[in-house]
Amino acid sequence: MSEETKVDLKKVLSISGYPSLFEFVSQAKSGIIVETISDKKRMSVSTTTKVSSLSDIAIYTDTEELPLQQVLQKIKEKENGEAAISAKSSPDELKKYFAEVLPNYDKDRVYVSHIKKVVEWYNLLQQNNMLDFLEEEEETEDTAGEAAEKNESSDTTE
Repeated sequence: MSEETKVDLKKVLSISGYPSLFEFVSQAKSGIIVETISDKKRMSVSTTTKVSSLSDIAIYTDTEELPLQQVLQKIKEKENGEAAISAKSSPDELKKYFAEVLPNYDKDRVYVSHIKKVVEWYNLLQQNNMLDFLEEEEETEDTAGEAAEKNESSDTTE
């Protein structure tokens, strides 16, 4: 898959009160314009609405917080890119499944509702062929390159 078709989780959004995931389209005067991943319907979201980028979400483990992208990657590897367990499975089935994917997840701080959301999001991304993520290293290198360029240009102006 070419780099242009890789998904940047910074642009994939969860919006409070809405069951779907959204893709950032544009900035608007009073908020942002987003498009649902499933049916590509556009809507405006107010600045007062709670919006979370999937790249900002992490799952608690016994030792650290693991970025959601890595958790989704682990599910993808477990399922060979196919759909995961249903988010409507029983709480015990969901916990067992999540323990297979992420054995050291923090069972005290990661609730069944969190597991349901992760599984639901994974399945939605999988159905829409959006599991080929932009690698974190690629983002870091781009940012580091931009910072180096800025430093070089500021050095030459002094």
